[in-house]
Formats: sequence, C-alpha cells, structure tokens
Amino acid sequence: MSLELYNTTRRDIPLEKLERAIREVVAGEGHEIRSIVAVYCGDRLIHRINREFLEHDYPTDTITFRYNCGREIEGEFYVSLDTIADNARIFGSGFDGELLRVTVHSVLHLAGYADGTDGERSLMREKEERYLAQLQQDHI
Repeated sequence: MSLELYNTTRRDIPLEKLERAIREVVAGEGHEIRSIVAVYCGDRLIHRINREFLEHDYPTDTITFRYNCGREIEGEFYVSLDTIADNARIFGSGFDGELLRVTVHSVLHLAGYADGTDGERSLMREKEERYLAQLQQDHI
C-alpha cells in the first residue's frame, strides 16, 4: 500500500490534510490503496499532460489515470494549483476549499466514477458534497 503526494510548485498546500482526504474517500468507496501518486503542479505541466494524453490543448484542474480494475486502486492524478486558484476566485470558494474539492473529485475518478454525462456529473457532485461535509465534520 503506497500513497505518495508531491507538490512541484512553490505554493504551500496542506499535504497532510489532502492525504487524509484521499484515504477517507478511498475507504468510503469500499476500495483500498495499492498505489496512488498525487501530483500537485502548475498549469504548464498539466497542459502538457492534457495535450499529450487527452489531445486537449488547454490546462485543466485535474487529470486522473487509473491503471487497474478491482478493489485495490493503482493510479495517479495531477491537480493544477494555478487552475485551482483561478477557479477559487471565479466560484468564490477559497483556495483550500477548491483544492480539497478537486482532490476528492480526482479520487472519485480513481474509484471508477465518470463525469461525461449530466447524470454522471450529478452523481459525482453528490458524492463530492457528501465527502466534503464529512471531511469538515472531521476537521480535515
């Protein structure tokens, strides 16, 4: 079981809080961590990954890769702190709140949830809100 978090930027982020959130969502979805790598980066890196692997020529908030199926999760996700900051300003959610929301969203992708349709997006949003409320209760 391996969970690794990396911050490739100079921005200070609450890595311990994010690690606890990742573990809580994985467990809450009935999964286990085999190997998860979470990379918190800037727009330049996520733009390059988005272009190279998804053929989208723009930065995004998160990109997730799941490498296996089943209960044990093996995968990685990238979160752009630049896009998080921009979205926090747009939505008025605060940087830490948006960072936690996108981290939960990324882990839900690792757990097998998609957001390609309105119904899928609605289910993911419900799950995000439930985990965010739970994490706030736990003072994470």
